[in-house]
Amino acid sequence: MGGPAGRPSDQGLSRRSFLKGAGGAAAASGVLAADAASQEAATAEGAATLSGTTEVELTVNGQARKVSVEPRTTLLSALRDRMDPALTGAKLVCDMGSCGACTVIIDGQPVYGCMTLAARCQGKAITTVEGFGSPDKMSDVQDAFCEKDGLMCGFCTPGFVVATHAALDRKPNADIDELKYELSGNLCRCGTYPHIFEAAKAVQMSRAAGTGEAQEGAGR
Repeated sequence: MGGPAGRPSDQGLSRRSFLKGAGGAAAASGVLAADAASQEAATAEGAATLSGTTEVELTVNGQARKVSVEPRTTLLSALRDRMDPALTGAKLVCDMGSCGACTVIIDGQPVYGCMTLAARCQGKAITTVEGFGSPDKMSDVQDAFCEKDGLMCGFCTPGFVVATHAALDRKPNADIDELKYELSGNLCRCGTYPHIFEAAKAVQMSRAAGTGEAQEGAGR
């Protein structure tokens, strides 16, 4: 029989059942506490692992370069801050893979240096903007950027030069829409896009003319 109206029935509730329930709750609490301690220890161990440094050998612009890095060190940081002499062509701008100023080429593919772990680049061919030319001996793309004023503040320029090299290597005859797509991963805050695309088209024309002259000379 139930209790008075408005009060719950106490049938089935006994000292024994109460103690059993309390014991189960205590056991569960102990398990949760142990699990939390285990997770905390694992987190501490992971943090300790990330704090050490290791030496890796990176092949940059055709040369083997040894550098000491932490497992979380980015390729961009390794190039700019850990190498001697440093390679500062790739720029640290957004540091979140949004602007392309840190673009380098790894095994023929353009990538963001700020989003790539240095330790994962062992055994791969890395090319930075320094690998294409120097002020005394510029590549055709670098020369075209200067000729067509494809730069303003200059922070984005190395990334655009690298990305343009990669784009023209993949698609030598790309039209303007394809070039825009190929270079869409790079951002110019100054808005010099028309000059950048003019530079790319100038390189295409120069390479096509050079190929034609070479073929004509071979036929003589």
